[in-house]
Order: sequence, then C-alpha cells, then structure tokens
Amino acid sequence: MPQYTLHSIAFPVLDDAQIAQAGQCTTLLPRRCEDGETLIAVGDRAFKFFIVKSGEIEILDYSGDEPKTITVHRQGQFTGDISHLTGMPAIFSAIARNGCEVFEISGEALRHLLNQCPALSDIILQSFIARRQLLRESPNFIGLRVIGSRYSPDTFRVRDFLSRNRVLFTWVDLESDPEVNQLLKGFGLTEADTPVVACAHMLLLRNPSNQALADEVGIHQSLERTVYDLLVVGAGPAGLAAAVYGASEGLRTAVLDSVGPGGQAGSSMRIENYLGFPTGLTGAELTDRATLQANKFGAHLSVPTAAVRLSFENGYAVIDAGGSEPITTKCLLIATGAQYRRLDVEGFEKFEGTGVYYAATPAEALLCRGCPAIVVGGGNSAGQAAVFLAGHASRVLLLIRGDDLNKNMSSYLVRRIEETPNIELLSNTTIRRVTGNSHLEAIDVVNSQDGRERTIETPTVFSFIGATPRTDWLPSEIERDAKGFVRTGSAVAQSKQWDVARPPSLLETSHPGVFAAGDVRSGSVKRVASAVGEGAMSVQFVHEYLKEM
Repeated sequence: MPQYTLHSIAFPVLDDAQIAQAGQCTTLLPRRCEDGETLIAVGDRAFKFFIVKSGEIEILDYSGDEPKTITVHRQGQFTGDISHLTGMPAIFSAIARNGCEVFEISGEALRHLLNQCPALSDIILQSFIARRQLLRESPNFIGLRVIGSRYSPDTFRVRDFLSRNRVLFTWVDLESDPEVNQLLKGFGLTEADTPVVACAHMLLLRNPSNQALADEVGIHQSLERTVYDLLVVGAGPAGLAAAVYGASEGLRTAVLDSVGPGGQAGSSMRIENYLGFPTGLTGAELTDRATLQANKFGAHLSVPTAAVRLSFENGYAVIDAGGSEPITTKCLLIATGAQYRRLDVEGFEKFEGTGVYYAATPAEALLCRGCPAIVVGGGNSAGQAAVFLAGHASRVLLLIRGDDLNKNMSSYLVRRIEETPNIELLSNTTIRRVTGNSHLEAIDVVNSQDGRERTIETPTVFSFIGATPRTDWLPSEIERDAKGFVRTGSAVAQSKQWDVARPPSLLETSHPGVFAAGDVRSGSVKRVASAVGEGAMSVQFVHEYLKEM
C-alpha cells in the first residue's frame, strides 16, 4: 500500500485522464499566460481555479517582511485552497512563469465539478484541507500580525475572533516578543496604540471591533436579498449539520452566527467519542470540514451576523440582523446553543480575557505555560480542557462542587484525568475570591466539607460550568422552559401558541415552521454527536413543512 505524506496530499498531480474527466464535468478554458502575469493576487475574491497545462505557476506569500515562494505548481498540478469555497479572500498570489499555459475554471464551475465528480472532488478537497494544515503548522508563515498584550482584553478578543473564524495570524506579545518594539516603531506606533492588526508592512486596524475586523480581512459575507427555504441561526455542530443537509438537498440555505462557526464544540481540543474518529479530532477540525461541506453544497454563511429579533410576516419568519436588511425565510432553525455560565464570584468579570477564559485552545495554552492552571467544571468540556492544558501548564487543578467526577463526565475522560500525573482533582471545592491588578494573579478556594481555604497563585482560570441558552432574541411566540431552553415537539403540542390541526414535529417549536436543534433545545442531550444528528434530522421536518405551504 502506498504511503501518502501530507505534502503529497496537498500537492497532487492530475494525469491526462483526470483532466479529461474534469472537462466532462465542467468547462475547461485553455489560456496562454504572459510570463510574470498575476493570475491570483492577495485579497482577490471569486478568483479562478487553474490547472497547469505547461510551464509553471509560482505561489508567493507576501505577509512577511519579504516575499516568499510557498510552492511552484507544474504540469498537472492546480492552484487554490479552501478560500475557493468559503468566499474568503485569497491569502497568496499566483504568478505565471516559463511559458505557462493553464486550464481556467470559474468559482461556480469549480463548485459544480466538486459536486458532480466525486473522485476528483476527493483529490481537490483533500488537497485544500492539507494545504491549510501545512500553513498552520509552518513556522515560516506569518499571515496577519496581531500585536498586543496578553493582559489586554481587546487583544484577547481580536485573537479569539480570528481563531474562531480560522484566519491565519501570528500573535506578537508585548510581554515576551523581543522584536516587538522594533516592529511597533516600523509602523510608527507605541504600546499605547495596541492592539493592532497588520499585514506585512501595512497597518490595517487599531483596536478594531469584530465587525470592522471582519470587513477588513474579508470574513464577513453579505447574504442574498431573497427568501430562503431554510435560515439557520447558530453555526455550531447542529447548525452546520443542517446547512450541509439542507443545501445538499437543494434548499436555499443560509447560516448566521454572531462570532464564528463551531460553537462550544469548535474550541474543544480533543473529541474522542465522536462516531468514525477512533483517534479523536479537534473541534476546529470538525468545524473546518463541516464549513467546507456546507460551502461546497452552496450554503451561505454570514459572520459576524447576529440575530437581534425574530418576527413573523405573511407566514414567513423575519430576522432583524441589527443594521443589515431583514432576512426572510420560509423555515427557521434555532441552533444558537448555550454559553457557559459566569462564576458567581465578586470581581470575576473584571478578569475575563485577562485570566478568566471559557475555552482552552492553543491561544489560551500559551498564557499558562509553565504555570498552574485552574479548570472549573465537571462535564466533558472541563475534562477535555484539563487533559489538553496538562501538556502546557506546570499542573492543572480541576475544581468540582461535588465529590464524584463520574457523575457528569464520560468514563474515558475520567480515566485520562486519573492517569495524568500533573492533574489534581479538588472535589467539594469552589472559588471564593479572585485577585489581581491588571490581570488575574491568584484565587482563593474553599472546601465545602471541612471549610478549609487555600490561596492558589495562577494566571489562568478556565470556567466550564452550567449552561445558559442563547434565546434572549426570541419573541413570546417561541415557548421556553424555566431555564430558557426552547420547547419542541410534544412539549408544545397543547400550547396556546400552536394553532394548526396537525401535531408539531419532534424538533418543531410552538410556532409552525420554526425548529430548534442542539444545546438550545429543551431536553436535548448535550453532546456533539447528538447536536449533529438533530441538525441533520431537522431538514426532513423542513421538507415536510414546505410541502404544506
């Protein structure tokens, strides 16, 4: 059996038969290029896909101090990466060299090819994924630069937003990077101007809002002015699953999210109980693949676009997205998930982004390297975070209110925690106080059994307690339970809001044509696989509802 390396997957060579097959699936436009001609420029949108017929295409990275050659495509190789499908701007330039001749394919034609030619689709999509992985792992690729302090909430916000949207960037930390002063001087800035976002020698933004950042770097995509068949609010596992199945079955599908795709699951560093992945996968990997699938089938993803208010007009659901045009849809899926509850500790909010975090990713792991880290919570998310952080922090203290870790955590994670020498479980323990100046420096904890207190010096606390549903934007027509989760199915069958003769479907809310899936739904199983299943299942109910219209 041949051994495939990541590099060979990223840069395959199509033979004549495969190129001929591509020509059967879509139109290949032969084109002779001038030497030095720019086929793709950094920042281009809707750029073309090129297969090299002869000559070469040089791929250049301009994000660093000097242009760098990433690779050179030769006969049978092709340009591009996941930006073709996500709508993000190009991050490289492609330059024709040495008598280059190409077959040119438009973005729309490429999407058609990927949907009609499974064998070629596999090769191209796998190469796109591998190319992005190589870039993330490369110490030489810089991408955007985010310059700011680890103790700045705004620096953390900018980094977190870019990470959630899978934008490649390098963080330049004011506290640890030896070249930061020289870099700031080159931009004519001081530390007081940070955080700033730059690309190569060009300053892009100073302490931008998420919306301004999305607009500048090309994350934000406006939706079409049309009536959608299915509008999904929330791009976590449930929402992305619905987008994949809806779009693949021909529904005009759009997805909104106020921050970025992935939801809570997107920040998980290791999911080991998801069907089909025996070695586990990260939430980011799952999100990347799901987003790519949704885009492949033609779903429209708009980030950051928040659902501010839901109303109904002529039988359609209308979403007020806060400033943009109202979005109208025949069917609506509420998949906004839930967020971790804040600890009820005085001053806790003061340190959010400067010591208190609600996700444990490589970005946060850098902040506790060589120091103790505190993880609060007894569910799977807390367990995954503790195991991941144990590889970076000097030790991890896992705090739970009760005395049994098995109560809410999967047994495989409990065993992993017990087998990790630098994880210490503190049961019957809660945080009483947090202290620090510009950033978190220490916490005081108390044992509820014996009343003993202790002070732990730490720069980081990771909180994974409880869940608060994101349902504050919903009107009274959508019934919720006492905790704010959306009621569905038999729970709303006798509701005064339900005004049709048939019973509501399993995932249908108290308003016909409005569905809920994933963590936001009352009574749902709070697991990634369950959310994906509900999101996929909702599309069948959407089809049934559309037949009634």
